[in-house]
Formats: sequence, structure tokens, C-alpha cells
Amino acid sequence: MENELTNEESTHALEMLTHIEANPDISQLTLADELGVAVGTINWHLKRMIAKGYVKVKRAQRKKLRYIITPEGIALRAALTVDYIKNSFDLYRQVRERTNLCLEQLESAGYNSVNVLGEDEVAEVVRLTCLEQGVTVTNDAQAPTIHIEGIKLALKLPEAAQYSADLSEDINRGDHG
Repeated sequence: MENELTNEESTHALEMLTHIEANPDISQLTLADELGVAVGTINWHLKRMIAKGYVKVKRAQRKKLRYIITPEGIALRAALTVDYIKNSFDLYRQVRERTNLCLEQLESAGYNSVNVLGEDEVAEVVRLTCLEQGVTVTNDAQAPTIHIEGIKLALKLPEAAQYSADLSEDINRGDHG
């Protein structure tokens, strides 16, 4: 099942197995609420996990079911956890590499401080990378800014710096007008 799943499905499967392990009597409605998906999505995932032998179902009461994770399900959860951690570290490394590229541009333009626009985990990685590289993170609206959109980063320099950077490129190329 792990090779057949998209990243989103893997995440749902991992979260479902984690919730089921914590509470085998959990209802599909509660699972759906906790994972932020439709009950039909939970039902579909559970049916697949049951068919693959990762989860067994026992009737606890007349209308209540108990979900039991099989040894195969435990192995799947371990594999999905390893994949999740690997993907998280890959993303972390990508963000750091992109931040370092922005910081190289920042340094070549003669700046040592930057405003970081973003409030999620990616922004936090950007801020920590800046501090690690000796770049001051500021709230100054006139400072160069790293704009964060998802995992995309864009460095915006103040207009004067962009003009002088363009001019220096022209001078270096010998374009003297």
C-alpha cells in the first residue's frame, strides 16, 4: 500500500493508524473531524487498509466497531513515519538552500539585514538560516525582503539597490551607453 499512495494519502494513512492505535474504538466521524477530511475519505482508506490486512475490524457493540492494527499495519505505520521524516528533512534542506541563495544575492547587493515576510514553518527556517549566516532579521519595511509563498522564496531589494545593481552589471559588461 505504501508504494501505491500519494503523499496526501500516505499522510492520511499515517494519521489514521496513529489515531486508531491511540483509540481503537474511535468512530469514522471522529477520525474525519480530527483529520479534517470527509467521512467518505476515512471509509475509503479504512476499507483499503482492511483489504490489505493492515487493520482488522471487530464489532465492539451493536453499532460500534473496534479497529485493531495488525503487525503488517504496524510495519506500514513505521515505513510511513520514516518516509514522513525523510520528506520533512528534504523540504528543510530545500528551504535552507533557497534561503542561502537569497542571502548570497543580499550580500552581493551590500546588505546584511533582511525582512522576512511569512509566519509559517518555512518562514521560521528562513529566519534561523539568516541568523546562522550572520544576517540580521528586521521588521524594517525599507530593508530587502524575502517573500515566502509556500516553499518558494523571492528576494526583493529596495529600488535604489536594484538600480545600482543593474548599473554595476552594465559597467562590468562594458555597456557604457
